[in-house]
Parts: sequence; C-alpha cells; structure tokens
Amino acid sequence: MQKLLRFSGLIDTVNERIGRLISWLVLIMVLLGVYNAVTRKLSQTIGVDLSSNAYIEGQWFMFSLVFLWGAGYALKHQAHVRVDILYSRVSERAKAWIEIFGTCFFLIPLSVLIIWVSYTYAADSWGVMEGSPDPGGLPRYLIKSAIPIAFLLLIMQGFSELIKHIAFLRGLIPFPRPDHAEEGI
Repeated sequence: MQKLLRFSGLIDTVNERIGRLISWLVLIMVLLGVYNAVTRKLSQTIGVDLSSNAYIEGQWFMFSLVFLWGAGYALKHQAHVRVDILYSRVSERAKAWIEIFGTCFFLIPLSVLIIWVSYTYAADSWGVMEGSPDPGGLPRYLIKSAIPIAFLLLIMQGFSELIKHIAFLRGLIPFPRPDHAEEGI
C-alpha cells in the first residue's frame, strides 16, 4: 500500500503543478480580453483594425484549458461542485465509502467514455489539420486534443483519491482533506 500511496503523491504533484501553471492563463486571458475590447473600440475610432480573430479564439482556448486541465486540480482540492445534503452529516468512514463508490461507478467510467469519444474527435481534427472557420483564427486540432488529456488527468486524480480513501479505511493515513480544509475555505 505504501507504493500506491507514493504513486498517489506523484499524481497529486502532477495535477498540482498543472493547476498552478494553468492558473496563470486566467491572468493572460483577462489581459487579452482587455486588449480585444480596447482595440475594437480604438479600431472604430482610428479606422485601422488592430484586433484579430486569433486573439478572440485565444481567449476561448485559454478558458477551455483552465476548465479542462483544472479539473484534476479541483478534484485534488475538493473544489468541485458537491451536493452536500447527506455528505456533510455522515462520518469520515461513510464519506470515504461515498468517495470510493462515486469514483469507481461514476468518475472513472464517465471519464473513460469521454476519452474514447473525444480521442476520435481530436484524431479526426488532426487528420484534416482542422482550422478555424474564421479568417485569421487558430487551429482547432490543438484545443480538441486538450479534451482527452484533461480526462486522463482527471482519471489519474480519481485513482489518487481512491488510493487515499482506501488507505484511510485501512487505518494507514488520516482522512484525506484538501489543503485548504483547515482554513475554512
């Protein structure tokens, strides 16, 4: 079990680093949005087009990456949406069983299905080197490739959480909590 816990720690580290890295995309996305808005108005005033479809699509791509590749990071930090009617009222052992059940019967199967479907979607896009239908837009095959990668990261984090909850039930570690649980966030 110790080897599995080390593997879980490695997965946690990968998703933590990816999550911290893509968090910078939020700042870049906002700055690009400001640039797009200002240049659109400025272009109308001076009569020279300073904007580009690539900038607008770049914002969309960054948002997609933050949402998709941030899913594993959100799962690690238990920052995902949870209907907390029953969960908050049960013991830690019951919570661990709920997490194990949800991971095994919902998270992993759904993520595998999405990888299976999106892989073909991305591969077809790569096959034709799909580009944007808008002039000056970005290639679509790149962002479509982010979908199966995102769900692979999510599955990996699901396995990590599964390992930690099983280790808790076996009495090897304390109940897995996100880093911010003690802060009340």
